[in-house]
Amino acid sequence: MTPEIAADVTLQPIERFGFDAAIIFSDILVVPFALGSKVTFEEGVGPKLAPVHRIDGLERSPAVWAERLSPAYEALQLVRKRLDHSRMLLGFAGAPWTLATYMAEGGGSSDQRAAKLWGYRDPAGFSALLDLLGDCVAQHLIAQLDAGAGAVQIFDSWASGLPVSRFADWVVAPTRRIVGKVRDVRPDAKIIGFPRAATLEGYEIYARETGVDAVSLDTAVPLHWARTKLAGKVVLQGNLDPIVLIAGGKALSDAVDEILNATLDVPFIFNLGHGILPETPPAHVADLVAQIRGSR
Repeated sequence: MTPEIAADVTLQPIERFGFDAAIIFSDILVVPFALGSKVTFEEGVGPKLAPVHRIDGLERSPAVWAERLSPAYEALQLVRKRLDHSRMLLGFAGAPWTLATYMAEGGGSSDQRAAKLWGYRDPAGFSALLDLLGDCVAQHLIAQLDAGAGAVQIFDSWASGLPVSRFADWVVAPTRRIVGKVRDVRPDAKIIGFPRAATLEGYEIYARETGVDAVSLDTAVPLHWARTKLAGKVVLQGNLDPIVLIAGGKALSDAVDEILNATLDVPFIFNLGHGILPETPPAHVADLVAQIRGSR
């Protein structure tokens, strides 16, 4: 919500480690905020929201969404002005299913029970929530591209543990709808999708049916499988375990070599299999960058 500070934080890793791309410092819960949810963060707990059980009362005006989310676009513009044009700037948003799990529960959840119960008990009402979230996410991604992002990523952090049919309805279909809406306005948009911890079949369906250009892989996805099943459809990204980056040393070196060797002959964006952890030693990040650069 403070563009100047968000821009500074976004650029710090680029200035310190020389990464090829910056991702805007924001949060997936800005979308529920745009819809009218009060979002707070409690130290040691995480995000807290007032639980939502119906879409009545949620904001439906795209103009209001744009106003509430305008700090993110200002931050992107500030970063793009300061970032060397040889480096990519990424925008992002949470996927409807993951956002719905936070809104239904009122925070994070180990089993996404509240969202699942809503979806099972009131399919039409839950589908309406996913559509509303999808409309806001699509607008948010388009606005980020307009503000200077060269590509955008859709994070479905809670895509795991769903039955196949519900994965199709709650993860794949909403993402496909968003991709279509973005491409209607920006046909050349580059979009990365991340159905974290989906089954291998789920990853394959996601890559085939959502229309994304690239798929980010969590740490459990076998790269030899991804190269065979996904690489012909999408660019691959991710897979490095954030814990091995904390460990460093030979464990990190071996893990990096394994990923580089497995993806040598396919388009690949080197990245973690999920977010970097607070206790990660900066020296290990520098070692990681040096090893990748030395392999080129």
